[in-house]
Amino acid sequence: MDDIFFLLQKGVEDRLSALTDDILISILEKVDVATAARSSVLSTRWRNLSWLLSDPKFHATDFLSAPCGGAARHIDQAMASLARATGSFLAQPRRERTVKQLCLELYLTGNYSRDIGLLVSSTIDSEMVKDLELAILTEKEPKDSKHEVMVQQAREVNGFFSAFSSVLRCLTRLQLHNVRFADQDMNHLLFDCCKQLLHLSLNHCNTEDYSVWKIDAPNSNLRVLEVYFFQIKRAEVLCLPKLERVLWQSWFSCEAPLSFGYVPSLKELSLVSNATLRHLDFSLSQILHGATNTNALTLNFQGEKLWMEPEGKQLCTAFNKLRKLSIHGIFIKFDLLWTLNLLEAPPSVVIFDVEMFEHPCWESNKTRISYGAQRVKPSWKMPGFTSYNKWQLKEFQLLVLGPLEQHFLFVSTIMGRAPDLKTVLLTDGKYPCKDCDAMVPIPPPIGGFFPTYRDGQEAIAKQLRERVRSLAQIIFRSGSTYHSRAAQSCIY
Repeated sequence: MDDIFFLLQKGVEDRLSALTDDILISILEKVDVATAARSSVLSTRWRNLSWLLSDPKFHATDFLSAPCGGAARHIDQAMASLARATGSFLAQPRRERTVKQLCLELYLTGNYSRDIGLLVSSTIDSEMVKDLELAILTEKEPKDSKHEVMVQQAREVNGFFSAFSSVLRCLTRLQLHNVRFADQDMNHLLFDCCKQLLHLSLNHCNTEDYSVWKIDAPNSNLRVLEVYFFQIKRAEVLCLPKLERVLWQSWFSCEAPLSFGYVPSLKELSLVSNATLRHLDFSLSQILHGATNTNALTLNFQGEKLWMEPEGKQLCTAFNKLRKLSIHGIFIKFDLLWTLNLLEAPPSVVIFDVEMFEHPCWESNKTRISYGAQRVKPSWKMPGFTSYNKWQLKEFQLLVLGPLEQHFLFVSTIMGRAPDLKTVLLTDGKYPCKDCDAMVPIPPPIGGFFPTYRDGQEAIAKQLRERVRSLAQIIFRSGSTYHSRAAQSCIY
């Protein structure tokens, strides 16, 4: 967008003038509303284009000033700007198109949220807005959100929806932060009032007494449930017939975070948590007991201990339709052969994705130490059972490969057990981490250095070929996880 401003200010307008309004509008839809509004001063041609957007995105955070974006004064200024932008954009005399989807992110502060609520409700009642995606933020950080703060946020959320009930009618996506609900209020709001809700995201929320959250909503249209740091005893998803994807990240209870009843449409499940010693290991097969149609499963341990009990054949029923299995966040020093227990249970898996965890900055992390995190080596053994079904594995991915013998053994074992394997993808896994990069001196990798030169890669590929007979392509990829670096791949 800055390039467009530069070109027009310099008078270089020929190429842009040749584009149709639809193309220019599609360009504006890629940027935030503040930038889209600025485009109206570029030329006469651009003056009214921003008012023709069919999928506008109004985010209060786009109007926050840096570096003190979280201060109350800055939030008040941002909401004032958001209210003006929303009012100008949704003003009926200027609207020539129906808004297919309105994305709105706001703070419930001052009279600004009331003004925005009135305006949005009016446009919904006049059928100018079809779908609404809403995120309600809070100025408090999660660590500062004590009981009374979360209760107050809950009151304000309930008050907003009570005052502007039209919002609930076309709400398709909802994101809430730092809210404490009573169980009955939560279910009534999320599943009785929001009849069109497709995507629900709860971040640092909890129930009034940290109880069991039971979801029994046979008429709900919810497709996606995302939960981050939800402080409850556990969730029992008794009935959500259209639920397709669940992401559950970080649980505080010592027991299993959730269980499933009737979820026939559930296809993707992700469980992510850096468990401490107080977290008890639980049975993965019991969690998946009611989710036997799942075809993609991700387990992420974030560099800490495994939070699952050792299982083998118990997983066969739950994994019956599994096609992609991802195991992430395994501490770099941990053995990997235990993962074969999970791979043996679902012979139908075609993609097996393993990521190691190596972050030196995490070793001295104060939050990690305060929560009593301590790595315990996996107690799982090599598979004690065999499914007697031929593996259908086609693609195997390993992120972070060093010269450790256990890595070679793991890769060669997978290659030897999968006769139909087509691709072995080995990547360096260098995710950008400012905390690791800030360490002086930067410690060498625990697992050794990823082979970036062809000689080293050829040597590893040769060793693997000597261990097993496999026609699979061995691909080394370096730099793919950095946005600023192009991925470099070598095939052997």
